[in-house]
Amino acid sequence: MFAAMPQFEAVLRIVKTLRAAGHQAYLAGGCVRDLLLGRSPADYDVATSATPDLVLDMFPRTFAVGAHFGVVIVAPENTDAGFVTEVATFRSDGAYSDGRHPDAVRYTSSPEEDVKRRDFTVNGLLLDPLRDESGKTLSIAELRAAVLDYVGGLADLDAGILRAIGRAELRFEEDHLRMLRAVRFAARFGFELESRTLRAIRELASRIHAVSRERIRDELTKMLTEGRARRAFELLDQTGLLKEVLPEIACMKGVEQPPQFHPEGDVWTHTLMLLDQLESGCSITLAWGALLHDVGKPPTFRVAPDRIRFDGHVDVGMAMATDICRRFRFSNEETRQVLALVQNHMRFADVERMKASTLKRFFRLEKFDEHLALHRMDATASNGDLHYWEFACERWRTTPEEDVRPRPLITGRELIAAGYLPGEQFREMLQAAEDAQLEGAVHTPEEALHLVQERFGTPPGREGHHTGQTH
Repeated sequence: MFAAMPQFEAVLRIVKTLRAAGHQAYLAGGCVRDLLLGRSPADYDVATSATPDLVLDMFPRTFAVGAHFGVVIVAPENTDAGFVTEVATFRSDGAYSDGRHPDAVRYTSSPEEDVKRRDFTVNGLLLDPLRDESGKTLSIAELRAAVLDYVGGLADLDAGILRAIGRAELRFEEDHLRMLRAVRFAARFGFELESRTLRAIRELASRIHAVSRERIRDELTKMLTEGRARRAFELLDQTGLLKEVLPEIACMKGVEQPPQFHPEGDVWTHTLMLLDQLESGCSITLAWGALLHDVGKPPTFRVAPDRIRFDGHVDVGMAMATDICRRFRFSNEETRQVLALVQNHMRFADVERMKASTLKRFFRLEKFDEHLALHRMDATASNGDLHYWEFACERWRTTPEEDVRPRPLITGRELIAAGYLPGEQFREMLQAAEDAQLEGAVHTPEEALHLVQERFGTPPGREGHHTGQTH
């Protein structure tokens, strides 16, 4: 039916096995949507009339990770295959008291009943992969002929509309995260939110706080890294979700900037222009760094006699970014990098005036390529001057790694051997020696130690050493 793909061949075997045992089985959800849009699905899901206990017994490698909700994971017999298939039993759900999981699940033999408890019409399509087993790759028109559509999903795909199935309020009451997913899907596919769906999100936006922060974080991260971040955040604002999940970003609206440096407009517009440059698949830390780099501007805004100023916005922004990363439970490693991007994004204006030692230490920042990328987006979204970016890029790419991180000429061991007593001043002595080494002023351990003696004095009892004096 499709061009040979191991993942599709595996899911086709699952469907055939289920059908041979007398059960209904279809491809379901996002994979059908993606195929109809001409995209390659990231994974395949199967919906079936077979109950979880039957599915568990029917395949050699299964995992009952969601069996109490009718979901079984079927893994290929080849343990090296890097994919699994989610097989879900047709069901209808009871109430969702916790705003995430159904209180009770009732299995059904009706695919139509199963589809009508799903989230959006474009995700509620079923595909019969056995309708054509010729082995050829089917056209979109031929794929459409194999689709079971009980909710008008094909029409909404054609019209570019994201619509909740049935009553939008009920769908979002069942799982509050669906409000964020609506925004993400609409942004990713360039769809418009259907009016009743949009109205329901606006009315229920405050319910998003019932969702775990990790789930909210993951949805926001997907919005930032799927290549349509600007549209996603415009929709977050339009739906009222932005002020609920990221009030610090919502506060950027209307915060003016000095036009001589930011002709594009307020902080919100500037941030959207950065998000517009984030490519699909970009790193999580670069994406969040772009979002948060100016988060300290709204609380530091003031109008000075000469111009609008944001005194201390980097330090304030770091504190705010720390709170946001903690709130969303980012890993320590991710938090460190996001904070480093916020902390250093203004330093590029000084790169041409930096001493060689300062510039090389700047280059030592972890993932310096992300700092370069953020500055390029920052400059492009303001006055468009890439002069500092070009200078930094050229120096970073042409400076050998051994010049950026040379082996130290002296360490604490040499200072002790020279007669210095360990203490707080050791750090200053070693940094002075390393600065001189990075500047090219000293090249040997002897020269480095002599520099330390000149700047910090000869160790007690060693007066006259290395100076030509006699005792």
